[in-house]
Amino acid sequence: MRPNVRLGEVVDIASGQVDPRTEPYCDWPHVGGDNIESGGGRLFGLRTARELNLISGKYEFGPNDVLYSKIRPALNKVALPDFVGICSADMYPLRARSNRLERRYLAYLLRQSDFLSYAEKHSSRTNIPKINRDALLGYELHLPPLAEQRRIADILDKADAIRRKRKAAIALNEKLLRSAFLEMFGDPVQNPKQWPVAPLASLARITTGNTPPRAVLEYFGDDIEWIKSDNINTPGHYLTRASEGLSAKGRAVGRAAPAGSTLMTCIAGSPDCIGNVALADREVAFNQQINALTPRDGVDHRYLYVLLLVGKSLVQSASTNSMKGMVSKGKLEEVQVPRPEHTMQVAFGAVFEGILRLNRRQERAAIDADRVFESLRDEIFRDSSAHSVLSKTPQPTGQLDDSHA
Repeated sequence: MRPNVRLGEVVDIASGQVDPRTEPYCDWPHVGGDNIESGGGRLFGLRTARELNLISGKYEFGPNDVLYSKIRPALNKVALPDFVGICSADMYPLRARSNRLERRYLAYLLRQSDFLSYAEKHSSRTNIPKINRDALLGYELHLPPLAEQRRIADILDKADAIRRKRKAAIALNEKLLRSAFLEMFGDPVQNPKQWPVAPLASLARITTGNTPPRAVLEYFGDDIEWIKSDNINTPGHYLTRASEGLSAKGRAVGRAAPAGSTLMTCIAGSPDCIGNVALADREVAFNQQINALTPRDGVDHRYLYVLLLVGKSLVQSASTNSMKGMVSKGKLEEVQVPRPEHTMQVAFGAVFEGILRLNRRQERAAIDADRVFESLRDEIFRDSSAHSVLSKTPQPTGQLDDSHA
């Protein structure tokens, strides 16, 4: 068995802060925890220190470093930058000593289950728990030779690439849905196909939700779900499950919408959230921040939903509160939208269902790919002899089988 080494024997942590108001730091990209994808390491939404008007507390990093978030619950946020920049004081810029540690191997190590358990256990402070420098550098690991680390990292890179392809396919499906709508009907804001235009109230019955008095405890129970805006802000097209419900008595004083309704956020703390929509595939009650749009006769519920999804700016233009965001029921009813003939709406509904079926298959494939990757990674790092694990583990091919394509 290989002897243990402490992480501090093979990794250096950047020390000393830089002033992000000075040259050249003010024009360097800044990385914070919010810029790192959880569990995956992708960097996104980067801006310079000047753009963010940063004033202090930043560390310099380079293209050979590993950025590690030291704050719980973001302990699985690890990134491999390929540029020079500065990071927030809530990150550790780690530099692997090139003669002993491959930085990709280090990044996978920092995301694997055993290390995450260690980091959780050694996170201190009450308000913002963090893993401290000594605990991080004190972590013990079995360290294979550098060539073997690179081989392990290559294998995990292939497995990671497969799961990224799965997720990318799901994102393409979302673009496909919007493209299909635009191809059939055109942009609902510009209406280039010259469809007849009608107020939204003529396509749907609009109902504003409410909250039964909290003082009456018997109004709350499990007779019907009680939807809030969080259940609409979903990566899928259907409402997520509500964490709270109403009793039969609460249902009588609340407001409900049938399956096939589109629920829309019409009061929000941010104007960007106004007009967020999700479909109901069951009867639900909902609070006063939400309006339900139940399609009238001659209106396909799938067309109505995607019309509002693609034409979100039509709803936002009716907002009466620029600071937070609010669209009243009356204003929403007056919003003018295209109304193509019913046969075309139904034809689009069939396209919508086909894309959703494809999406569900790819979501299952993405979940399976995540499980395979995490199992492979954890097994490699859990076994004290990586050679024995690799010899019995088939290497990912990177191919997408037809059943999930």
